[in-house]
Amino acid sequence: MTALALLPLLLPLALAPLLLTPATRATALRLAPWAPLPALGLAVLTTPGWVVDLSGVLVGVRLGLDATGRLFLFFTALVWLLAGLFARGWLADDARPSRFWAFFLATQAGNLGVCFALDAVSFYGFFALMSFAAYGVVVHADSDDAVRAGRVYLAMAVLGETLLVAGLLLAAGSAGTHHFAGLAAAPMSNTAAALLIAGFGVKLGLPLLHMWLPLAHPVAPVPASAVLSGVMLKAGLLGWLRCLPLGAQALPEAGATLMLAGFIAMFLGVAAGLMQRNLKVLLAYSSVSQMGYLSLGVGAGLLSPAGWLLLLPALGFHALHHALAKSALFLGAGLLHTHGANALRRAALALPALALAGAPLTSGVLAKEGLKQALAALPGPWPELVAGLLPLAALGTALLMARLIWLAWRLPAAADAAATPRGLHAPWLLAVLASALLPWGLASDETRSQAFELAMLTAASWPLLAAAVLAAAAVFLRLRAPALPPGDLLHPLAHRFERLRNARPRRPSPGTPKGSAIRVAPRAFGEILTARQTGAWWLVLLAAFILLLAR
Repeated sequence: MTALALLPLLLPLALAPLLLTPATRATALRLAPWAPLPALGLAVLTTPGWVVDLSGVLVGVRLGLDATGRLFLFFTALVWLLAGLFARGWLADDARPSRFWAFFLATQAGNLGVCFALDAVSFYGFFALMSFAAYGVVVHADSDDAVRAGRVYLAMAVLGETLLVAGLLLAAGSAGTHHFAGLAAAPMSNTAAALLIAGFGVKLGLPLLHMWLPLAHPVAPVPASAVLSGVMLKAGLLGWLRCLPLGAQALPEAGATLMLAGFIAMFLGVAAGLMQRNLKVLLAYSSVSQMGYLSLGVGAGLLSPAGWLLLLPALGFHALHHALAKSALFLGAGLLHTHGANALRRAALALPALALAGAPLTSGVLAKEGLKQALAALPGPWPELVAGLLPLAALGTALLMARLIWLAWRLPAAADAAATPRGLHAPWLLAVLASALLPWGLASDETRSQAFELAMLTAASWPLLAAAVLAAAAVFLRLRAPALPPGDLLHPLAHRFERLRNARPRRPSPGTPKGSAIRVAPRAFGEILTARQTGAWWLVLLAAFILLLAR
């Protein structure tokens, strides 16, 4: 069982260095897209409940697969497999495919590893590997925008990792163990919970921590965007599920704050997304909005532990639905934007868009209804707030998907379908089919039967109809939404830093011509960190947090 558990992690890590050697590069490039297959096979063929203790590794590593880990491993490995097969065709004319695949495989190993980790040490190690290796795929294009987005991504990653280490040290120190089973049973302080919520919230894209998402997605290669939004964001959710005392301890302040952050994310992502003209940026803001649903569910679990038995399966199903639908949308958006649109491509893109909007008889309506029912058991006034705001959020998502389909419709037509590189259509269409069929097939019989009830059909239909009417009115009246640059809040911050730089003179050094002015200030956020400075800044921030907590 030890070899079985380690194979899905060691295979991508073993292939990555083979890409750097000319003698083995061709073989490694052929095998790289198939690296997630062992993990997918393990998720499908093995039963959950097995555990492997590696007591000689670090302070004792525990790997295994419970029901939650198996679900996350299944959709994570599937999305990585489809994105890898798509990348094989996408990189056909790329000048540096080996560099992309090396970072892609390292990121994949970390993402798969968090699904197996049953202790804080191994989970953090895999999580950090995933976070920092992803920098390589974000900056793959080497353009100015890619480098800037990579710096912002690194800055946010360093912040998140610092918060996580501090939170995990506090939680493990209080529980007397670093195994998740012990952490879940021990009381957790509000400080540790806040650090863990914020640390994983960076990856999940909580409001004010989301700014890296719309910057990284438009510059990253399309297959990288598919896994970034499809499954890497869910690693933040899995971190919450593993580390927070969900179902065991009530943390009402943290729970209420996280629920409010979830509501804000739902509407912030829609508002910012409607002002975008780039398909990938719009989808990035859509991810911010959809992660609000997951934040809402986890916050409800902290607020009312008694309802966790209903919330956990609802969150797992929502994560599965979003992972498959969003990865299909990113792959399709990239294909249409680069190689043109036709009727088949537009229709295929509309299927996961309708699922994300919660159209009747799609996985989206099953996911949202399941979460809504699980939230109904909350103490007042939360049920009334949920009942009032979730339909408005559904309308916002439907408007966002209408905007996506409108932008896709206006893309230039494909001049010659035969000119599209081979290997792009098949994995994308498989992703579309998976997003449409797999969640529906994995839902319970009761849930599927509820989808055909008149009340659910009506509740799922009116946001789509209202969005269609509003979108048609906007087109008829020729209304244009104001443009919002990707990164939204980052731009006024950078502008403020620039004003500070121009406003603060520094005393000239000896030899400087008289009358010349040298002005300095902090560089724009995201340019503070370079790849070589990341480790030093991480240590400084970590030391500051530990000293602060030790007082």
